[in-house]
Amino acid sequence: MEFVFEMNVIAHEKQPRETWRAGVESRMLVSAINGAQQLCIFEQWVQPGVGAPSHFHTVEEVLTVIAGEAEMWIEDEHMILAAGQSLIIPAHRRHGFRAVGSGAVHIHAVLASPIFEATFDGSSEPVRRWIPVE
Repeated sequence: MEFVFEMNVIAHEKQPRETWRAGVESRMLVSAINGAQQLCIFEQWVQPGVGAPSHFHTVEEVLTVIAGEAEMWIEDEHMILAAGQSLIIPAHRRHGFRAVGSGAVHIHAVLASPIFEATFDGSSEPVRRWIPVE
C-alpha cells in the first residue's frame, strides 16, 4: 500500500491579520483551518505596554521574539527577551508577555495543537480559536 501525500503550501501574506485586543494584532499562519493536525503557528505585533495576560495551554508552546523586546514570564519568573531569542513554555504552566521599550514587538508562536486554546486567569473556560468549520 502506497501512502499518498498532498503538499499543502500556505501563503502567509494571504492569511488575514486580526485584532485580538487593543494594541495586539495577530495572524494565524498554520492551524487546523488550513490543514495542520498537530500544531498551530501564528505571529503577533504588540504595541508597547500590552501583550498576552497570564494564561495556560494544555500543550507546550514556544514564543520567539522576531523584533523588539518583550517581558515574558512563566509562573512568577520574569525575563526580558530580545530579537532572536525564544522561550519554551511547558504545558499547563501559567505564562504571558508584554512589549517593553519604546517600540512594538513582533512575536512568532508555535503551539503543539492545531487549534488555539488558552485558559486565562480569572476564567474557568478556555478560549478557542481557529476551529475548522464542519
